[in-house]
Amino acid sequence: MKTSTREIRNRLLFLLMRAFVVALLLSLASLFAVFVYFIASPGMNGEQNSPTNVLVAYYLGHGSWDGVENVIALNDEFNSASFLLVDENNRIILNRLPDSATEPGSSYKPVSDDVVFDLTLDGKKIGALVTPSEVLFERFVGLGVIFLPVGIISFILALFMIVAALLLIQRFVDPLADVIFAAREVTHGKLNTRIATNKGPQDLRTLSESFNEMAFSLERNNRERRDMLADIAHELRTPLSVIRGRLEGIVDGIYSENGPQVSMALEQTYVLQRLVDDLRLLTLAETRQLPFDKRDVNIGDVIERVLQMFSAEAQEKNIQLSFSEKNGNLSAFVDPQRFEQIISNLVGNAIRYVPEGSKVWVTANGVADGSRITVNDNGDGLPAEDLPYIFDRFWRKEKSRARLSGGTGLGLAITKQLVEAQGGTIEAKNLPEGGLQVLVELKK
Repeated sequence: MKTSTREIRNRLLFLLMRAFVVALLLSLASLFAVFVYFIASPGMNGEQNSPTNVLVAYYLGHGSWDGVENVIALNDEFNSASFLLVDENNRIILNRLPDSATEPGSSYKPVSDDVVFDLTLDGKKIGALVTPSEVLFERFVGLGVIFLPVGIISFILALFMIVAALLLIQRFVDPLADVIFAAREVTHGKLNTRIATNKGPQDLRTLSESFNEMAFSLERNNRERRDMLADIAHELRTPLSVIRGRLEGIVDGIYSENGPQVSMALEQTYVLQRLVDDLRLLTLAETRQLPFDKRDVNIGDVIERVLQMFSAEAQEKNIQLSFSEKNGNLSAFVDPQRFEQIISNLVGNAIRYVPEGSKVWVTANGVADGSRITVNDNGDGLPAEDLPYIFDRFWRKEKSRARLSGGTGLGLAITKQLVEAQGGTIEAKNLPEGGLQVLVELKK
């Protein structure tokens, strides 16, 4: 079910406001409970040393209420309270009410609004403490004088907190709602969804930037997957078509069974085999499952051997091939076979795509933390916008020339994986004087 950003924002705003209102109501309820507690009867609870227990203990020791006023006079908690002490028959024993003419010994009938604390001994009522309703009202008025300013200040602070909370909520809710909405859009396959990264505090901005990077990566991987499948299908179609055509011609009697058409079909099987081998090698290298037999290798000797292998092909195209610079300690801890494959791919790629009469040269220098190798040419180079894609699978500057040159479009992608799997780095850039340079750096 799809949800708009506005609906998500409103839902988050409602949840946060509800939490804020609940917290505010709990605070007000706590304040009201304290207010009621002080109004009802301070100190008249059932704790061990409370005034009610003191009175019960006095009655237990004396068997009557005679002289109880002396105990009350000595107890500070009684001195701060206004009440009536009555016996089990509601006859007044002691009157501690201000401005009251009720005499001890007279009968008192509590009303519904009075607060009465029964005094019991062994389950039998022996008297009661009574706080009349008018005393409660006076106490309410007195405490109201104290609590009214507190209440007004609390109300003003609550309004201020609501305004501040709304501003903060908007600052947090808007970017969070955008992230939730964008995540749902990506879930539904809209990988081009992006979020504005200029909203909210720094943490939410970082979250938005991370989400955009994730979405971009997913979109790129999805595009590369589709392109790779299309490229594999494209690469397989031509050799399969050639093989099928030649075999059908032989079956129909158009071609002889041992003529050049059979050789042509066989050549196309070699193309298929090379493509499958390159795909397998690339997959193993990308998943770091390709085994490496690493040892100390003199990379200068490997480079010279590779150049010797390509010398005949270079002469055919009138290309000058040289190892122009060799300095420092050229020992590196690599797999010699895989390193030879790296240099072969780079040199072969340079020879394949530079015009006749061009120059290809290799340099190798020992540096403080390893070795630096460059493979250079003086060809046309690459447009700046194409350089980031040169190591991608099946990427070619001119796809129409790829099959004529015999490449599968996987050589540079394999080279990159072989270099990085051995702890090195590789990059390509255009030379200022023209041509392309591929730089490989290997760690010791």
